[in-house]
Amino acid sequence: MSVWALGLNHTTAPLDLRGRFAFALDQIAPTLHSLRSSFGSSSHPQVEAAIISTCNRTEIYCASEHIALDHTFGWLAQSGGVAPALLRSHAYTLHDDEAARHAFRVASGLDSMVLGEAQILGQMKDAVRAAETAGALGSTLNQLFQRSFAVAKEVRTATEIGAHSISMAAAAVRLAGQLFEDLRTTRVLFVGAGEMIDLAATHFAAKEPKAIAIANRTLERGEKLASRFGGEAMRLADLPARLAEFDIVISCTASTLPIIGLGAVERALKARKHRPMFMVDLAVPRDIEPEVKALEDIYLYTVDDLAQVVQQGQANRQAAVAQAEVIIDAGVQSFMHWLGQRGTVPLIQQLNAQADEWRAAEMARARKLLAKGESVEVVLEAMSRGLTQKMMHGAMAELHAGDAASREQTAQTLSRLFLRKER
Repeated sequence: MSVWALGLNHTTAPLDLRGRFAFALDQIAPTLHSLRSSFGSSSHPQVEAAIISTCNRTEIYCASEHIALDHTFGWLAQSGGVAPALLRSHAYTLHDDEAARHAFRVASGLDSMVLGEAQILGQMKDAVRAAETAGALGSTLNQLFQRSFAVAKEVRTATEIGAHSISMAAAAVRLAGQLFEDLRTTRVLFVGAGEMIDLAATHFAAKEPKAIAIANRTLERGEKLASRFGGEAMRLADLPARLAEFDIVISCTASTLPIIGLGAVERALKARKHRPMFMVDLAVPRDIEPEVKALEDIYLYTVDDLAQVVQQGQANRQAAVAQAEVIIDAGVQSFMHWLGQRGTVPLIQQLNAQADEWRAAEMARARKLLAKGESVEVVLEAMSRGLTQKMMHGAMAELHAGDAASREQTAQTLSRLFLRKER
């Protein structure tokens, strides 16, 4: 059994390219079906697959009897509508122990833009549940991910990898504080109502801004989040008309197209008499048109723009990283040992089936003897002899077959199998 992975992330690909390969959670099941169907049952039967898609990465993990990296790569390029050469220049491919090590590092927060952040672990668990629900997760990938979760837990328990981390939300608050002298005088608009917006709203609410509003496509969900922070909820359709009211705009939705356009921001600036606006686009693909960044009095940051801020203090975590890598190495070795043992499973199944067949034959023979009135002792003796002869027949035949060298090798093997002393 082989495992392979490929993907692109914040260190290998620009935001707009990552946006072409972003899959919302409700898209995972049909996307996995498309991927698995593309292999064809004859050349790659029963391919296991899972997709992890966040604002910082999109990764595909697969498992099958034979590695099919090129095929998977071609499928991903086609799904994103880009030339394979372009994707290849920004992607990475991994297999077996490399794929396992990468999965363990991702789960542990070692491959994140925010070193040691914990959010990716929850996102991976969501991706695994989606793959399992779609029927795309088999025993090999399930084992890989369950072990990655266990390794991540050990890393967080045994090291201080997350002790000095600063989240994307905290970084946004820090940057906003550099623009506005007092965040308590600002009005903050959050666009979306997902996990990232929840986190961002929690950080900004701690600064006690003058007003908080949540704009969401589903008003009910927006109201639920807004109520936690004493804010108001509004429909996404009302956003262009009310944009000018807000000093800070944080957006993160699952929209495939920008929802805040250049024209809307220009009109908002005019209504604000060019008072500055601080905007953060945490979405992949973008929620805010990139041309907005060129406007005067607009301070627009994307997830990639926040990289420098969140990396501060990284030196303080290097000792923890070294400890984490040791834990991960041990996890990789354990997984590869398990994967290697998977090759004997078909033989074990065949041996068990053969033993069951022999047992059933001897049981049937014993019942006939009992029906004829034979004593239990005679029947048990006959059944034990019959089973013994069946089990030993193949070994005895091999001892008498072949040349002297092969017979000697067979004798040594049979001695190890049948003449072991109980300890």
